[in-house]
Amino acid sequence: MGFQQGLSGLNVSARNLEVIGNNVANTATFGAKTARAEFSDMYAAALNGSGNNNIGIGAMVSTVAQQFTQGNITTTENPMDLAINGGGFYQLSDGQGPPIYSRNGQFKLNREGFIVNNEGHKLLGYQADKQGTIIPAQATALQLPTSGIEPNRTDKINLEMTFDSRSKIATGTGINFDDPNSYNFATSQTVFDQKGQDIGLTYYMRKTSADNWDVFATANGTSIQQDGAGDPMRIASITFAAAGGNPTTSVPGAVQGDPGTITTYDAAGNPLATSSDGFFAMPDIPSVAMKSGAMTEIISGIQFNMSKSAEYGASFAVTNLSQTGYSPGQLSSINIEQNGIVMARYSNGQSKPAGQIELATFRNPQGLQPLGGNEWTATFASGDPVMGIPGDGNMGVLQSGALEESNVDLTGELVNMIVAQRMYQANAQTIKTEDQVLQTLVNLR
Repeated sequence: MGFQQGLSGLNVSARNLEVIGNNVANTATFGAKTARAEFSDMYAAALNGSGNNNIGIGAMVSTVAQQFTQGNITTTENPMDLAINGGGFYQLSDGQGPPIYSRNGQFKLNREGFIVNNEGHKLLGYQADKQGTIIPAQATALQLPTSGIEPNRTDKINLEMTFDSRSKIATGTGINFDDPNSYNFATSQTVFDQKGQDIGLTYYMRKTSADNWDVFATANGTSIQQDGAGDPMRIASITFAAAGGNPTTSVPGAVQGDPGTITTYDAAGNPLATSSDGFFAMPDIPSVAMKSGAMTEIISGIQFNMSKSAEYGASFAVTNLSQTGYSPGQLSSINIEQNGIVMARYSNGQSKPAGQIELATFRNPQGLQPLGGNEWTATFASGDPVMGIPGDGNMGVLQSGALEESNVDLTGELVNMIVAQRMYQANAQTIKTEDQVLQTLVNLR
């Protein structure tokens, strides 16, 4: 027995306690991974030695192995928080060296609109163009647009409603928008010109005979179609089939069950076209006064879809009224989907992709070199990174508003600490015993 064995035992026990202490200290660190001290024995090399008389000279720490098992996922109230459920690492850039890798998803926006972590390192991914199209290429720092979203003029309108076949034929020969007796039903919606200014459209349905309806429209209270005398004119005429509607089938036309027709008219009251599929182009909306006193530009080429409208013996109802235009808007929030697409949401209710996060995996993640700050860098031992989008192959999926907890088993680490402490005490006892043996030899004189 020699002091060497006991001393090496003290060293590895102390190193083991350091590793365990670091694990315990990072129990509440998001994205942290537990480590394990792994030991090996030591023997003195001898050219003429045999396997029967070699006595070991102690132990050594062969490696401190990182354990990249999945940590528990906890939800938060921050939509910028991200958790990877599965394999993969976030790719980050410090603007100087190669990419940095992390499992900690505590992100935020800096003043320039970049998505960064607590170290100020920028998250990498694919940037979207102004239309929201993402083209996978070389990953770059993701930056959200700060200029907002441009307006979009209305070019399509969908109107689905049920006409009441029991309605009486409207009185009089014309329509007076201020007289409810001159029309049967009315409904309104807001559309937008190319500058994003809103225009209030109101549709008036006037029954002219059995299964026949005229459609009138006003823009900000002004009739879209007027005759030479300035009186309102219809923009379309709807004819439902006499067989009535049958909701069990759906075929082209204004009635489910039997096709009908929609006829549009020009400003002189002449029919322009007859449609049996429920689609027609509305007349150009002329310049109309806005609340600000300005005049809107003409909105033209709006496709109007009434293909799913029907006539039944039931009360008039609008089941869908939608259009494609919107006003300009400013960035109000972001949401990150499972596949890593970063959706920018704007104050006008619109949303579009701003980019997509790219993840990286490694053949040997235990070969990654820890940098601190819950970050790693690639090494020769880890191999080159394999990049991809979340959910593809071995890549995990992302969960927004959540964080991955440390994978440290606190109970297990406390038990390991007790074992390491006893191991340290036992090796100290070995040195004490060796000292007593030497003292006995000294006392033999």
